[in-house]
Amino acid sequence: MPKKSEKELKEKPKEKVSKKISQEEFEKRVLQLVETGLTSEKIGEALKKENIHSAEYKGKISKILAEKGKYINPDLKNIAEKLEKIKQHYEKNKQDKKAMREKDRIFAKLRILKKYHKVA
Repeated sequence: MPKKSEKELKEKPKEKVSKKISQEEFEKRVLQLVETGLTSEKIGEALKKENIHSAEYKGKISKILAEKGKYINPDLKNIAEKLEKIKQHYEKNKQDKKAMREKDRIFAKLRILKKYHKVA
């Protein structure tokens, strides 16, 4: 393999420059992403792909969503989705006893998390 020239060694890789937008535009973008059904973690990942880093703005994404009344706890959302998938599977496959046990186990986990997060 050929050695790198001195010029190539001196050149640093180009760093991605984050976009500079105002706080209001940042909050609008976060709310747009919520409407598509993303959780706060997925919103952060989507913004990073657009070179918008939430650390450069006031407030966490979850706090912004909580102020607007659109925050959904991602743990609860993920477990609820998993429970729905298992219920659908169990309705089609009544003979699947492992699915029945899994459904009960996931339901218990969801109930515990709702109690912990004080959600009705």
